[in-house]
Amino acid sequence: MMPHYQLPQFHIRRLALALIVPVVLLGSMTFPSQLQRATAQTQKAQQNRPLYIRGKVQEYNSKTQVATIRGEVELSYPARGIQATAAQAQYFTRERQIILSGNVYVLQQGGNSIKADSVTYLIDEARFVATPKQGSQVESIYLVNENNQTPGSAPATAPVKKSN
Repeated sequence: MMPHYQLPQFHIRRLALALIVPVVLLGSMTFPSQLQRATAQTQKAQQNRPLYIRGKVQEYNSKTQVATIRGEVELSYPARGIQATAAQAQYFTRERQIILSGNVYVLQQGGNSIKADSVTYLIDEARFVATPKQGSQVESIYLVNENNQTPGSAPATAPVKKSN
């Protein structure tokens, strides 16, 4: 005689199959959406590249969404190949711009550089606007690639036409 609490083997298999099938079906329906969400997060992470700003004092105003960093400021934006130093930096998150001020030096990957009293970097345009102290000038150094030139030779010029 079989005890009343023990199910026959075929009933156990049927019960297991009845429980496993819905779990497998549910998992197969949710996995693609989880995969889609993970892919979207990865793409978003690739769009959101870090901007590092270090300084002696940092303040953030959550109402204006402006971060102000003072004292031996160092900025690094690896995604754009930009490094900079300044006395102060302000990062305007809404306007997507950075204003560096006070003895600013910006070095771009490739060797181009800017020295100025104030430099504004417009993130969306990838553009610098540099201004000097009053009575001074901005200094920029641009490395010009001259692969087509042999050392010591002058660039080719178009012939000049004589006009009568």
